[in-house]
Amino acid sequence: MPELAIQIKDLKKSYQDVFALKGVNVDIPKGEFFGLLGPNGAGKTTTINILTGLVFKDSGNCLVFGKDTVSNYRFTRSKIGIAAQELSVDWFFSIENLLFFQAGYYGINRIDAKQKIDSLLKRLGLNKKKNSKLRQLSGGMKRRFQIAKALVHDPDILILDEPTAGVDVELRHELWNYLRELHNNGKTILLTTHYIEEAELLCDNVSIIDEGKILKKGSPKSLTEDLGKSGITVQLTQESIDKKLPMLDLDYSIEDSRIHFSVKNPELVIPKIIQELTSKNIAIHSIKTETSSLEDVFLSLTGKSINE
Repeated sequence: MPELAIQIKDLKKSYQDVFALKGVNVDIPKGEFFGLLGPNGAGKTTTINILTGLVFKDSGNCLVFGKDTVSNYRFTRSKIGIAAQELSVDWFFSIENLLFFQAGYYGINRIDAKQKIDSLLKRLGLNKKKNSKLRQLSGGMKRRFQIAKALVHDPDILILDEPTAGVDVELRHELWNYLRELHNNGKTILLTTHYIEEAELLCDNVSIIDEGKILKKGSPKSLTEDLGKSGITVQLTQESIDKKLPMLDLDYSIEDSRIHFSVKNPELVIPKIIQELTSKNIAIHSIKTETSSLEDVFLSLTGKSINE
């Protein structure tokens, strides 16, 4: 069994008569890029706030490298860096000084901190803004600062709460590249997002959460194969409509001059379909593939779009 960086066991949380979490269970192995995928209000932020000690739980347990986050809070918090949605810093200091303050919270001396901060500012494109106050930064720059702040003490686990919400497409792709780099260098990353594409491109595994419950867990590929509705539609030529069709070892339906095949891996089955049809002298006009996404999986599990 791989070492677990994060274990969340039967986590429950309510606010008066509103149940935010209804027994959440999540295991994240060391070095994994893990996504917590769900719409706004699903329980993503509540989960990570409890994990990082910002919110009290009602019941359940959170472990970081086998240590309880309540009884061993100094150890567990030293292992985690969090880039939260909301900014919680002093707006009157430069971002460089804010990073020095953050490093000081973790007992990093100024010489070591400067080396790390200079590296982060350069890598995240903030070097020219290091003397600027946070209020002078654009929304995208503030997102970069949040990530730099989370990484200043070089944690083993990086938690990102909606890191690309509201940023432009170019910055989103820049941040994705940087997150891949961190992951390749061994960081365990927990990402919360309601962007389907983000989870599909970055995550090894995801848990889909809605209304405080984990609905399904697995790799994006396995979830779309098991729960999605991928398929292939073959449009036949006019001359082929009346020809006898081969009984392929596949689920298919016929409508007018179209054959629709329900398959999990369209790209693997297309050669077989072409071979079977052409062997019967059935002419093909066109072939169209339909590949399921995590959006389709979410819709099938919840009956609603992730943006609802």
